[in-house]
Amino acid sequence: MSAKSTSGPGGKKPASVATNLIAGGGAGAMEALACHPLDTIKVRMQLSRRGRLPGLKRRGFIKTGMEIARKETPLGLYKGLGAVLTGIVPKMACRFTSYEQYKLLLSKDGQVTTAANFWAGLFAGVTEAVSVVCPMEVVKIRLQAQHHSMADPLDIPKYRNAAHACYTVVKEEGVGALYRGVTLTALRQGTNQAANFTAYTELKDWLQQKQDDPSAALPGWKTAAIGLVSGAVGPFTNAPIDTIKTRLQRSPAEPGQTAVGRITAITNQMMKQEGLRAFWMGITPRVMRVAPGQAVTFAVYEYLKGILEKGRDVLPGGQYEE
Repeated sequence: MSAKSTSGPGGKKPASVATNLIAGGGAGAMEALACHPLDTIKVRMQLSRRGRLPGLKRRGFIKTGMEIARKETPLGLYKGLGAVLTGIVPKMACRFTSYEQYKLLLSKDGQVTTAANFWAGLFAGVTEAVSVVCPMEVVKIRLQAQHHSMADPLDIPKYRNAAHACYTVVKEEGVGALYRGVTLTALRQGTNQAANFTAYTELKDWLQQKQDDPSAALPGWKTAAIGLVSGAVGPFTNAPIDTIKTRLQRSPAEPGQTAVGRITAITNQMMKQEGLRAFWMGITPRVMRVAPGQAVTFAVYEYLKGILEKGRDVLPGGQYEE
């Protein structure tokens, strides 16, 4: 199947919604299990106050990870994993399904231009942000921001797990708290997926054209390599958005303060106390988290999609099975 075509393998119909949902969800679960510790390190670096205090230097990502493992046991690196697994399966299912649907809508005669891929990725990113990502990340960040030892049963945190964190946030702050930073989240996810899918499709098409059969699927290692490169594009372009969003979602809003007011206050405070560099805090673990994550995601997605698509065979009597 050509990277810039809406057709399935061998010119078949495009993959069904069910195929995209299952393949996307499976890919998301594998990505979370493989890469979550890097996300925890990224969040801790973004929330760190060490750069604001005299005489305290910022920790690098390796030192931050070692500090978490030393004080909170290695399991501390997996804080918030429950929230991520609960959210990432529907997130990835939503991402790939909506992307394929937007791509179909924007295609002309079964062909998808670079611009159409960009907009399909952008719309898919916004869709997943509003429907899944924002509530999931509010819960995840609250869990990751807790500095407690998971080896000490007497060290009881405010939020015990993802379900308890969600319940507590809604009880104390209202349902709206789960959508704190939704605009920034949509902006981040939209730009991320626009860059991600555009880079992935262009690289995939370029490699396919070099094959004897341009419509043949790429080997898994090539798919993973493309995902690795495309996954690194987005974080560099929207790191400031992600850092501001993380700080916004960490704590409850002050009475009477608007979302725009909080974003402005956080931005001004960061510039005044920490400088421009603070907006890119956590970029190393974020790239190390997102890029390998996309490598895993695309490789698993294409693999599962290929297996599921093999079941769409012509049945006796000329009937077609989805």
